[in-house]
Amino acid sequence: MLVCTGYGAASPTEALAPLTFNRRDVGQNDIEIEIEYCGVCHSDIHFARDEWHFTQYPAVPGHEIVGRVKSVGPGVTKYKVGERVGVGCMVNSCRTCPSCQEGLEQYCAEGLTGQTYGGTDKVINEPSKGGYSDKIVVDENFVLRIPENLDPAAAAPLLCAGITLYSPLRHWGAGPGKKVGIIGLGGLGHMGVKLAHAMGAETALFTTSASKVADAKRLGASLVILSKDEAQMAEHAESFDLIIDTVSASHDLSPFFGLLKRDATMVQVGAPEHPLPISVFPLLMRRRSFAGSMIGGIKETQEMLDFCGKHNITADVEMINIQQINEAYERMLKSDVKYRFCIDMKSLKAA
Repeated sequence: MLVCTGYGAASPTEALAPLTFNRRDVGQNDIEIEIEYCGVCHSDIHFARDEWHFTQYPAVPGHEIVGRVKSVGPGVTKYKVGERVGVGCMVNSCRTCPSCQEGLEQYCAEGLTGQTYGGTDKVINEPSKGGYSDKIVVDENFVLRIPENLDPAAAAPLLCAGITLYSPLRHWGAGPGKKVGIIGLGGLGHMGVKLAHAMGAETALFTTSASKVADAKRLGASLVILSKDEAQMAEHAESFDLIIDTVSASHDLSPFFGLLKRDATMVQVGAPEHPLPISVFPLLMRRRSFAGSMIGGIKETQEMLDFCGKHNITADVEMINIQQINEAYERMLKSDVKYRFCIDMKSLKAA
């Protein structure tokens, strides 16, 4: 077994703290990655605090991982020692179900058993552990190539926040001639604005805060609409081809349905704790759709990274040391970050 050091939670109520744990040895098709940076996702908090009710402890979060290949198994053909690589939300899947066969591993019929954390390492039959760690071992088929022109720390959040927005934008055809709205300017929303703009769509941000107007335009929004202003909302009635909701707090979706064209779609990627109220009549009257979307598969995630490399797109990050992770969690809950924390894993050596 490979002995690792990292930060994790011992129980739902305890702060994250240093710990040591084991990972599997490097197998035939495995890559050992020395982790340089790990983004901090809101899912990390849910997992560490068992808010989704499946966490096994000790729990090591982190699924926005960037590092260098340290060693490879004898069967590895895709990567070499020293290359910069990434690991996102998945490290395995069943590989045989229809979704996996189509390159949509995120919708694997076995569910989320292959998660980077909170899943199961099928080789050693132990709970999988994430990237708040010095190293990780991953099958080469679930490792991604990070464009060398991108800042690796700012590229780390692309592996969750980036692909979570890229996948629905691609699936529902964002591009020139399309009007796309992004609800919320947080870790997910700021990536949605950047990506939709780079795809050539007319990009609008919906926000409840007038203080975010300037920043949204800096990120690429050509329109910023205050969603609590009925007059502003009415100006854009039946004009959007696609709206993506990134908000994870409970809120009323009905006002946004009326902004969609006939046959247009609103996609939910934010995951509120409680059910959202939905009025079906705006959907019925214009044959509109309300859909959900997760991350992308491995092929699509690599496509997203290559797209970001071509357009020089990364997340806006605030760098922290691992010793600041508990403070960062509390700040995230207050939306006190623009727009994603990223951990410099070199700081782990000082833990």
